[in-house]
Amino acid sequence: MTMTRQDKDAIRALQGLEDSRSSVRLRAALAVGTAPDPCFVDKLVERCAIEPEFFVRDMLTWALTRHPVSLTLPELLREVRSERAQARSQALHTLSKIGDRLAWPAITRALLSDVDDEVARSAWRAAVVLVPEGEESALSSVLATQLGRGEQETQLSLSQALVALGEVTVPALHAATTADDPRVRAHALATQRLLRDPDAGFELAIEEAKRVVALAGAPRTDDGNCADR
Repeated sequence: MTMTRQDKDAIRALQGLEDSRSSVRLRAALAVGTAPDPCFVDKLVERCAIEPEFFVRDMLTWALTRHPVSLTLPELLREVRSERAQARSQALHTLSKIGDRLAWPAITRALLSDVDDEVARSAWRAAVVLVPEGEESALSSVLATQLGRGEQETQLSLSQALVALGEVTVPALHAATTADDPRVRAHALATQRLLRDPDAGFELAIEEAKRVVALAGAPRTDDGNCADR
């Protein structure tokens, strides 16, 4: 059986995805996305789980979005249940880019509270994109349970997700401002600030919120003023 040029190009691209040089892997992913073929889907998904370079992973995601959803969705839904954190994270990221709400049931509470910050962040972004109309309030309540989590980058991602949901997040954020944990209270206050003013910088908002929380918990003098520290 004679191998066509298209077959040879496909083999070359698949081999390129496993090359030790990131520049070659990047070009291979670009080639696969430029000329999509069902035979590429499994390899693209497999590579997403182990690819070490961010910009190559992003090209792999783009290549997957170029293929029919009927082929990519089942593979990605399987990956969100993977034991490998990067596989879960990248599959969620790709689902958010595809934007097909048939994937919504896969965005479980377990993923939204995943122990791996990158997985959780990807799940938050995907959830905001995929949430069906009418379920935004319930989603905001689940996301609010993650307030105070992680470092600033993680907290910013969560705030952005909550702000993207809009006014439905107000009750959950208000409740969080009275939480026992000062980190949760500060994060909730900063997110409220961003909800009112999306152009406000998160770093300034969170530092201001921390000051508010610290002052609220400061010891009081007999005249009702905060004692000097």
